[in-house]
Amino acid sequence: MTKIMMFGVREDEKGLAREWAKENKVTLDFSEDILTMETIEQLEAYDGVTTQQTGKLDDRIYKRLNELGIKQIAQRSAGFDMYNLEEAAKNDVIISNVPSYSPNSISEYAVTAALQLVRKTDLIEKKVKEHDFRWIEEIRAREIKSLEVAIIGTGRIGQIAAQIFRGFGSKVVGYDLYPNEAAKEFIEYKDSVEEAIENADIVSIHMPATEDNYHLFNKDLFNLFKDGAIFINTARGSIVDTKALIEALDNGKLAGAALDTYEYESTYFPKDYRGKEITDPVLKELLAREDVLLTPHIAFYTDVAVKNLVEGGLDAVLSVLKTGTCETRLN
Repeated sequence: MTKIMMFGVREDEKGLAREWAKENKVTLDFSEDILTMETIEQLEAYDGVTTQQTGKLDDRIYKRLNELGIKQIAQRSAGFDMYNLEEAAKNDVIISNVPSYSPNSISEYAVTAALQLVRKTDLIEKKVKEHDFRWIEEIRAREIKSLEVAIIGTGRIGQIAAQIFRGFGSKVVGYDLYPNEAAKEFIEYKDSVEEAIENADIVSIHMPATEDNYHLFNKDLFNLFKDGAIFINTARGSIVDTKALIEALDNGKLAGAALDTYEYESTYFPKDYRGKEITDPVLKELLAREDVLLTPHIAFYTDVAVKNLVEGGLDAVLSVLKTGTCETRLN
C-alpha cells in the first residue's frame, strides 16, 4: 500500500487527512516536525511527502530525497519561496503547491484588518475596559467609503479584496505586473507601485514573494505614502523592510499597520511561545506597539482553507506517484 508522510502537521489537520487516506486507500503517517536534514530520515520506506514549510529548505535535502526514492514535495500552501526549484529539478524532485485554497479567506481578513485600524476598534475596546466611555477625537474614525484603497498584486486574492472594498464604496486603484482585463471593471490600474500608493489611504499587498520584490516596501517607498495611510500585509513578510515600516509609523507616514506576515516569522509562527522568551528585538517592538495589529500568519485560517490545503497537498502527492506529475507542479 502507498505510504505518505505528512510533515508539519497540526492537530486540526489530522481528522481531514485521515478521511482522505481512507477514501484513497493510502497509509498516512504524521510528524509535527518540518522537513530538515535532521528529520528527513523519517521518510525512509515512504513513497511521498507533503509538508507546510515556512523557512528556507536546505539544498542538500533534494539530493537526499532522490536517494530515498522520493520524487516530490507537496507544499500545503500557495507560497513556495522556501524552495530552490532549480536544485529540486536537478535531483528529479517535483515541487507543488496549493495555489488557490481559499482566496476569500485571506481577502476577507485583509479587509477586516483595515476596518479595525480605520475604526480604531482596539483603542475603543481598551478605553471601554478602562471605563472611559467618552466620545473624543482620539477614537473618532473615518468612513471606508470616503477612502482610496491601493491593491498591490491583483491575482485571485487581490481581486476579491478590491471587490469588497468597492462594496463599501471606496475608490480602488491597483498595480500588477500583469493587469487583469476583467478586474479593470472594479480596479483602476496604475503604471507603477509608486503611482498606486501616492494618494491611497489604505495600501493592501497581495503579491507572492520573489527575488525581485524582496524589501520592495522600503524606506524610499514608505516616504512616498500619503501621510496617515494604513498598511496591510497578508502576503509575505520578505516584501516589507520591517525596520523601515516602524520608522514610517514613528514619523507619521503610516497611521497604522496590520501585519499577518513578518519577514523573520518562521522561528515563532505558528508556535506556542507562552512562557518562552522572544529574543527578536524587531518582533518585540511590533508586539508592543498600539499602532500595529500583528497576527501569526493566520489570514488563511478558515474551515474551507484548511480542508483544501490538506486535500490539495495529498492529492498532489498521489498524482505524482500515479502519473509522474501533478497539475500544481512548480518545476
